[in-house]
Amino acid sequence: MKNYFVALMLACGAFAQQNDVGDVAFANSGAPGAQTAFLRGLALLHNFEYSYAAESFREAQKVDPDFTMAYWGEAMTYTHPVWQQQDAEKARAVLKKAPPAKTDRERAYMSTVAVLYGDGTKEERDFKFADAMAALHQQYPDDVDATAFYALALLGTSHKGRDTATYMRAAALLEEVYPDHQRHPGVLHYLIHSYDDPIHAPLGMRAARRYGAIAPNAGHALHMTSHIFIALGMWDDVIDANKRAIAVVNKQRGARGLAPQDCGHYPTWLHYGLLQEHQNEAAKKMLVACRVAVLDANFKGAGGFDTAEGRAGEYAHMVASQVMGGGALDAADRVALPEAFVDARFTLAYAEAIDAYRRGDGEALKETSARLQALDAKATWKSTDIERASIIVHQIDALQLALSGKRDDAIALLRQAAEAERTMPFEFGPPAIDKPTFELLAEQLAAAKRSREAAEAYRIALTRAPGRTVAAEALKKIAN
Repeated sequence: MKNYFVALMLACGAFAQQNDVGDVAFANSGAPGAQTAFLRGLALLHNFEYSYAAESFREAQKVDPDFTMAYWGEAMTYTHPVWQQQDAEKARAVLKKAPPAKTDRERAYMSTVAVLYGDGTKEERDFKFADAMAALHQQYPDDVDATAFYALALLGTSHKGRDTATYMRAAALLEEVYPDHQRHPGVLHYLIHSYDDPIHAPLGMRAARRYGAIAPNAGHALHMTSHIFIALGMWDDVIDANKRAIAVVNKQRGARGLAPQDCGHYPTWLHYGLLQEHQNEAAKKMLVACRVAVLDANFKGAGGFDTAEGRAGEYAHMVASQVMGGGALDAADRVALPEAFVDARFTLAYAEAIDAYRRGDGEALKETSARLQALDAKATWKSTDIERASIIVHQIDALQLALSGKRDDAIALLRQAAEAERTMPFEFGPPAIDKPTFELLAEQLAAAKRSREAAEAYRIALTRAPGRTVAAEALKKIAN
């Protein structure tokens, strides 16, 4: 098969490109003049820079309207497997315009995307697409893009959170091609995703150290390295990676006449990293800037996650990170968000409840607890968020017990919630539950003078969030 693939590359044109978003090569029948845009689009697609990738693929279509793979590429930008997002209608509209494929390999690629946007629910199609990519990989085992997209398709089948067996299948595919493709953005990117939990993160360090260097003009690539760093508690690296990612993104936004992005995925991770390093003043400035953006009545989103609701959600998590780390909740932090932003309002109420408990304000704690329960009942949670919300509600119930003098009952309830959290799949990034339950349990045990049990709870908390400062420092204090 390898000799056949080499012959195919020679017959179709072995187009390759080294650039500031990663190195790719892809045999295709497109016109030479369309290759720069197509290959850049391919690299951007692997980097999850979906909107910019779509622009590049459309540019290739303009140069060569008969370039089948340029339409394939644009269609692929409308599925975001790891984020469980898809705009099937836009993709189908693109595929309707696609001309017939000119080679067997191009027909094989087009058949996979037809499955991705074919019949059935999204979840059903995700599994069918993974099977189609497996067949393509088997047919062209030396095609690194077929391998990379197959691995990504597997990751996209974990609909209920990280499934370790599936993630390791993806990693095994990528590890085989890594030695010969150490500058390929998809190989490095998807390896990081496969390993970005506290158990497997050391295996992803190699890819993390390389990825930002080979794609310095892709904001997501720069940020993505911090998936490994945060899983290992490497706060200086988390801060540096996200500062560089934000700088690239804001330069690109400035070129398009857009304001800097003060709220978003990268600022939220940077804010969390700053808090871990006790850079509280810098973190507070970021929180204030995000709040200004959330309250901007003239806000115009740039698509993707850059929406008014998305900004509100990121702001709420910034506030929660500040409070859960021991910081104060200022009056200005309590912004009124639209009724429809249930997720963000729930997270803000969570932060308010923790703050009320710390202040010993039983009435405020009771009010925020009721608000949390009402929001939980109202929300249409994704499957991965249902348990998170339930655990948070139980945390606040436990704190009400503790505040009323029933600390033993509070500890018993927190143990139940902590065990429920332990069964949840690992989420990449800052804790999915902003105040990890084992950490909260440890605090209650310490308050009850049960130091040995408190230390054990902190140790468990740190296995799920390595290096998290509030837990690490509390454990050190108990040990001393």
